Amino acid sequence: MTPMTLPRPDYAIVVPTIGRESLRRLLIALQSGSGPAPAEVVLVDDRPRPATDLPVPAGLAVRVLRSGGRGPAAARNAGWRATTARWVCFLDDDVQPDANWTSALAADLRAADAASAVGSQAVIEVPAETSRRPTDDERRTLRLAEARWITADMAYRRDVLVAAGGFDERFPRAYREDSDLALRITESGGEIVRGERRCTHPVAPATWWSSVRAQVGNRDNALMRRKHGRSWRAKVGEGPGRMPAHVATTAAGLAAVGAAVLRRGFAARAAAGLWLALTAEFAARRWLAGPRSVLEALRLSASSTLIPPAAVAHRLAGEWTFRRARRDPPLAVLLDRDDTLIVDEPYLNDPSGVRPTRGADRALARLRRRGLLLAVVTNQSGVARGLISPDQLTAVNARVDEVLGPFDSWQVCVHDETDGCRCRKPRPGMVLAAAEALAVPPTRCVMIGDTGGDVQAALAADAKAVLVPTGRTLPAEIHHARAHAKVAETLDDAVSLVLRECQ
Repeated sequence: MTPMTLPRPDYAIVVPTIGRESLRRLLIALQSGSGPAPAEVVLVDDRPRPATDLPVPAGLAVRVLRSGGRGPAAARNAGWRATTARWVCFLDDDVQPDANWTSALAADLRAADAASAVGSQAVIEVPAETSRRPTDDERRTLRLAEARWITADMAYRRDVLVAAGGFDERFPRAYREDSDLALRITESGGEIVRGERRCTHPVAPATWWSSVRAQVGNRDNALMRRKHGRSWRAKVGEGPGRMPAHVATTAAGLAAVGAAVLRRGFAARAAAGLWLALTAEFAARRWLAGPRSVLEALRLSASSTLIPPAAVAHRLAGEWTFRRARRDPPLAVLLDRDDTLIVDEPYLNDPSGVRPTRGADRALARLRRRGLLLAVVTNQSGVARGLISPDQLTAVNARVDEVLGPFDSWQVCVHDETDGCRCRKPRPGMVLAAAEALAVPPTRCVMIGDTGGDVQAALAADAKAVLVPTGRTLPAEIHHARAHAKVAETLDDAVSLVLRECQ
């Protein structure tokens, strides 16, 4: 087979962005590149409140989505779930692809398929200053060129993203979310190979306090440890880190202050001396690796004093936040319609009769703020019985969507109990269909409803369930739910149970 007859790879490009000027350069590079074109380019605008349009060059067909400022993990998830291409290539909005990037990507994806790999990592080049040694901040960016699994340019098979649940949105920054996803994929038996395509990553602009602000990443390190164990650094190809030294430095500083307050002169001087020695060693180590200028010495002396307590504080905050973190938290909530979202009116056929249940709007708002996908899963046998027309059902559901939505998916069974369909609850058909429509594993879904059929449908699909009983819920259904699922008094209480699992 000649290169001209090679099959075209089925791939989409997803670019999360906060509207930086570099986005336009990236899109122009994609527009002018040679090779098989992507099935689509999806831009995910992650600005909380966009005041201007994204700088999309004329003539380039893109789809623009919004993710509400929830971070790159959430933005990437919104992008890949919106496309159906077999491969999804993620590009950051500040990289610059080479002129032949599109052709090289196609070759990389073919090579990955041939090797039965599920991911393909690009070569990331970071331009270095040649006239001097790089500064401490510059070295932090230069390390990206050697990093494993960096998502500045990374392609994954979409079915693998579905199985893994995508990026963990508990990582709110562009830090560790890519390592976490890749680690989960490789630990499940998937292989990620290095490709030949190349992108240039700019050196991030730095200030005197950039390295201090960067210590917020220690919160994400706490989540990595919670999810992957104490050896997570080795698993992602990193060294042990400096947290033990930062803890020792911070403890010495606190001991010096405490001893001084208690007027323990010798202890205060000893602790202060230890703090000074540890801080000086840290500053000297950073300075010797860099340009060794007087200005750099002053800058590193100041930041080396602040980094240890900042790192420890962020790590402690992360350990507390993720003290009960689950490895695989829920990604989607499936909700029954009648007596869960809206007051049940038998065979409701008039949109004006739609009345939300008490607290439904607040409960749904809590779920949406956490970025959970929402679907309605409802039996509507009134259609099969001739009590509701399909148009009336559509109008009622549209009103529910208007009052309480939008929902990410609607799954409606219009069959009667005697029809023998696979979708009607307590069968799992609609739960499985909702999971497929939302591109999440059924095991990462939680069904909330008011009947035993809701619970049974969820459990049959390997999903979780929360029963919110009403006056018409049978005692046996409540007993079954207490034994095999969870029971909550109200919809808001059920949401609290779900959000507790999302920590």
